Amino acid sequence: AKAATTRTLAARDTIDPGSARAIARLVQYFVLIVGLGVAIQTLGVDLTTLFAAGAFLAVGVGIAMQGVAQNFVAGVSLLMERAIKPDDILMIDGRVVRITRLGVRAAVARTRDEEDLIIPNALMAQQIVTNYTLHDSLYRLRTTVGVAYESAIDRVFQVLHEVGMQSPDRDAAHDPRVLLTEFGDSSINFDISIWIEDSWVAPVAKSRLNHAIWRAFKDNGITIAFPQMDVHLDRPGTPQDNS
Repeated sequence: AKAATTRTLAARDTIDPGSARAIARLVQYFVLIVGLGVAIQTLGVDLTTLFAAGAFLAVGVGIAMQGVAQNFVAGVSLLMERAIKPDDILMIDGRVVRITRLGVRAAVARTRDEEDLIIPNALMAQQIVTNYTLHDSLYRLRTTVGVAYESAIDRVFQVLHEVGMQSPDRDAAHDPRVLLTEFGDSSINFDISIWIEDSWVAPVAKSRLNHAIWRAFKDNGITIAFPQMDVHLDRPGTPQDNS
């Protein structure tokens, strides 16, 4: 499964069947329009007069089909640039999706919840879209954990690094990274990240990583901190210590 998801630049340069069908449809529309124009002119109809007569109608139709035309132009742009193609994994509008079909007007995508989304091409062309598989399929997976202040920091670093190294989801070419990120109100917070080969399974891989951290901390006597608050009750009339 991992080998199937690994991308190379050479594979991206290959035109997939879905894009080929979309390009063929564009060529078909172009040939149809040119052929219709030649046929009308052959019949002796003055195209200039015809265009002038239909100018008002064209304006109305153009306004009504503005969205369709916008998506059409965006679709042509996406097909030409090939920055997005079928089977790519994207973050768009706050959701992670896998593109299953890229059409002239819209794309069809699948979510991790097995939902099918129809995404207008203009949305992908005008917004910032994260493509997790543009050049390769590597994905940096992060998780955070807070430990109690009495913990041995060096030991925490060591245990987290060992957990990352032993993760079955980790790409062997990249070592895990452990960072002490913050001295929180109730905990010392750490960030551990590993690189995986398939961003689509990131939630499952993160669950396995968290589970492994929990077991390792239990085995090494490291306490995962939880929010704490100290409450001091002073009796009425008791002078406060301002020292």
